[in-house]
Amino acid sequence: MNKKKPTRTCMGCNQAKEKNELLRIVKSKEGNIEIDLTGKKNGRGAYICKNEKCLDQVMKSKRLQKVFEQELGQEIYEDLRGVIVDK
Repeated sequence: MNKKKPTRTCMGCNQAKEKNELLRIVKSKEGNIEIDLTGKKNGRGAYICKNEKCLDQVMKSKRLQKVFEQELGQEIYEDLRGVIVDK
């Protein structure tokens, strides 16, 4: 029996991809926003492709702020860019 792999939608390009192909950003109950490399942290998750075009699109549209309903510091975007560029 084939187990169906979970898919998530990238906030940059709006394409559904397998969960393990995307980066997860999570907002904890305390309101902390961080990159979740394990994909298992508790909190509200948002997903983005591991490429700079999608990150640029998310930054331009302020999509993360809308999803998490709070202002985000520039450092979360810099952290994301660092993780994406390392891939």
